[in-house]
Amino acid sequence: MIQLTPAEESYLKAIYHISDEGKRTVSTNDISFQMKTKPASVSDMLRRLGEKEVIEYRKYYGVNITEEGKKLALQTIRKHRLWEVFLVEKLRFSWDEVHEVADELEHVKSKLLIQRLDEYLGFPKFDPHGDPIPDEYGDVRARPRLPLTDLELHATGQIVAVKDSSAAFLKYLDKVGAYIGARIRVMEKVEFDGSVEISVDNKKNIFMSKDVAANVLVML
Repeated sequence: MIQLTPAEESYLKAIYHISDEGKRTVSTNDISFQMKTKPASVSDMLRRLGEKEVIEYRKYYGVNITEEGKKLALQTIRKHRLWEVFLVEKLRFSWDEVHEVADELEHVKSKLLIQRLDEYLGFPKFDPHGDPIPDEYGDVRARPRLPLTDLELHATGQIVAVKDSSAAFLKYLDKVGAYIGARIRVMEKVEFDGSVEISVDNKKNIFMSKDVAANVLVML
C-alpha cells in the first residue's frame, strides 16, 4: 500500500481540487499558487509523488493525477470534511474556524478512527460548507447546484454550499444573515453591476454584490 507523508497528502489533495477532480492537467504554477510556495519546492514534491505513481508528471507539460492518486486524495478529503462536521457540531466551532484545524486532523492514519467518527456523526453526507463527503470507498454523492447569479428574477431556492470557504467570506455571510439551508427568493437583479437582492426565509432582504452571489451555491 502506498504511504504518503502529511505534506504529500496535502499536495495530492490540492492537485485533485485544481484539476477539477482529475479531469484536466494542472501546471506547476497553479500548484505553487495554491500551496503558497516556490515553484522549485513544488517540482521537488511532484518528483516524489511521481515516483509513488500517484501522479503523472512531465516537466513543462504539467501534472495529471492517477486513479490511485484520486483514491488517496478522496480519503484525505473525506477525513477533512468529517472533522469539519465534528468541530462544528460537537465542539461548537463556527464554520469559518474549522478549515485550518481540519487540515491538521486530516492526516490521521487510523481507518478505524475515521469509521467510528463517521458513525458517531450519523454518517453525514455534507460538510458545514455544503461540500459532499466521500464515503469510505471514495464515492461522492454530489447534488445539483448553481451559483446564485444564475437564478432568474423571482426564482426561489435553497443555499446548499459556498465556492469560497475562506474565513473572511464566511464571516461576511454570517454578518448579512446568509447560511447553509436558508430558503431564498430573488427579489431584484441589478443590470448595472450584477448585484442581487434576495429574501432570506421570508424574513429579511439582503443585497449581494455579483462576486459574493457567484460564490453562493443554491439548489432549486
